[in-house]
Amino acid sequence: MAKTQLGARVDQDVAELAKMRAADLGLSIGDYLARLVQDDASGLRARAVDAAARFLAEHQDVFDEAEDGRQTSRGARAA
Repeated sequence: MAKTQLGARVDQDVAELAKMRAADLGLSIGDYLARLVQDDASGLRARAVDAAARFLAEHQDVFDEAEDGRQTSRGARAA
């Protein structure tokens, strides 16, 4: 693997494939790589939101219980 002007070490075959794909899409190699990063980040964000939604759904009763306990204990504080 040789260091390229993009600042990354990649196999020549991978670099050529990326250049061909960028050309197919009418993009520069830099724009193509930026699109790949953006797509990957969007995918990570979507998976994180889905995971958070599943966590909240699975533990909703715990949150409800904590919220109910907080509301009922306001007047129970001693001086």
